Amino acid sequence: MKKVISLTLALLMLLSLTVLVSCGDASEESEGTDPWDSALYKENATLGTGSKAFTLEVCAYDKSITLTISSSAETLGEALLALNLLEGEDSTYGLYVKKVNGILADHDIDQTYWALYIDNEYAMTGVDSTPLKNGQAYKLSREK
Repeated sequence: MKKVISLTLALLMLLSLTVLVSCGDASEESEGTDPWDSALYKENATLGTGSKAFTLEVCAYDKSITLTISSSAETLGEALLALNLLEGEDSTYGLYVKKVNGILADHDIDQTYWALYIDNEYAMTGVDSTPLKNGQAYKLSREK
């Protein structure tokens, strides 16, 4: 019985660690407020219409949701902007994403930023220059 309890506790600790590592900045949360309160979507959802279907995982603080999206856009940025999932500023390097799903990441304020992953690989392109592909898995993660 002790072995079963020990194994269960070890698995729970591993699961907790995996969530914290994959979602990054749990300790960044402002005291007394939950940044997810300002989120457009607080749980998994299906959005949009179009010929290309893809998933977008939004990961901030210690929570993540997965949005299943359809669009006919040419780029990921175009698709997400059309659904009001992104806010940012134009820069010499492309769109500087400041908000995803209503959640702020601003390097000037707290050294955080939105990292883009494509099929769990760190992207070498920004959202506005990433071609939208049918069946692709994208992730925007608030990181420091």
